[in-house]
Amino acid sequence: MNTELLEALNILEKEKDISKGTLLDAIENSLLNACKNHFGKADNVKVIMDRETCDYRLFAEKIVVEDVEDKLEQISLEEAHEIDGSYTLGDIVQIPIESKSFGRIATQNAKNLILQKIREEERKVVYDQYFEKEKDIVTGIVQRYVGRNISINLGKADAMLTENEQVKGEVFEPTERVKLYVVEVKNTTKGPKILVSRTHPELVKRLFESEVTEVKDGIVEIKSIAREAGSRTKIAVWSNDPDVDPVGACVGMNGARVNAIVKELRGEKIDIINWSDNPAILIENALSPAKVISVMADPDEKAASVIVPDYQLSLAIGKEGQNARLAARLTGYKIDIKSETQAIESGELPENYMELGEGVYEEEMYDEDYTGEYEEEYSEQDCEEEAADDDHDSEEILFHEVEELEV
Repeated sequence: MNTELLEALNILEKEKDISKGTLLDAIENSLLNACKNHFGKADNVKVIMDRETCDYRLFAEKIVVEDVEDKLEQISLEEAHEIDGSYTLGDIVQIPIESKSFGRIATQNAKNLILQKIREEERKVVYDQYFEKEKDIVTGIVQRYVGRNISINLGKADAMLTENEQVKGEVFEPTERVKLYVVEVKNTTKGPKILVSRTHPELVKRLFESEVTEVKDGIVEIKSIAREAGSRTKIAVWSNDPDVDPVGACVGMNGARVNAIVKELRGEKIDIINWSDNPAILIENALSPAKVISVMADPDEKAASVIVPDYQLSLAIGKEGQNARLAARLTGYKIDIKSETQAIESGELPENYMELGEGVYEEEMYDEDYTGEYEEEYSEQDCEEEAADDDHDSEEILFHEVEELEV
């Protein structure tokens, strides 16, 4: 038994996760390559290796002939009889080869071949490991800034967080742990190239999957996500179980679940709304926390016209149009928002609408500067249940029930 070789292979298999069989194949190839370098060719050279004990035999197969023309592939009958008297012309004789007889150059080439195979297998193992994590989140340790990019250690490989994938305003310190979304893993000659992101919308989805059991189990589905990294994210959720409130499950007791995600995203605000197959209801929910009077949605044109109370117009649009912009991305609709006064002037609402609507809507102001922190009065959903008109016009759908939640 070749004890030293066996121990070395076992250590390599354990530390680098490279199979012993692959390493033995590399050794066989290196021995054949060494014979080729030493003798000039190795077409008739064979290697027999015991995979359990790592003992090996190296020999050249030579044909018994009367007149030897090629000493590498032929042997005379007299020389064959010196080995075994039973050999006759045309027989194959196995001549042992001592690897110790190889020259320095042949030995060095064999060594380099083995090391090259080990490096290739090591890169392949690392690539396979991180390829499985593609489209998922990983935890990395910040190493250093490289220009405007950040080098992050993921364990067995390093990733580069480029400037385009960083959230504006985020600053990391060396040795700091950070969660990242693996966008793509490429296999290169220098090892796996891993592209990670802190701005990708799927990062939020994966964080909810890791934090919310119902999302991970598939009871609650995240139907759509719209994100402006570092500022605000809107997600639409749906429950496959009528007994499970999707928004409440994502928020958690006293906001514990969503606050953990907000903390990981360094204060990014998250709005969680109920998904609906009805585009008008979905658009109304998406504009939360603003109250909506009516929604006219055109599924064919993917466009919608929304009317809100005058005092809710700025809240519906949001700072620099952010709320409306995210709602449009979340729903996939182009949304046109008008106030009551604008709708009356354009004829979309009757001139006596204010008199007809008096008392139907309570003018409850929403704080536009709400920080998104889950305060006590927002620990449960704030709802206003009002009677809805069952006779909907085919082009205009009026909603008098507003359900909103902002975190």
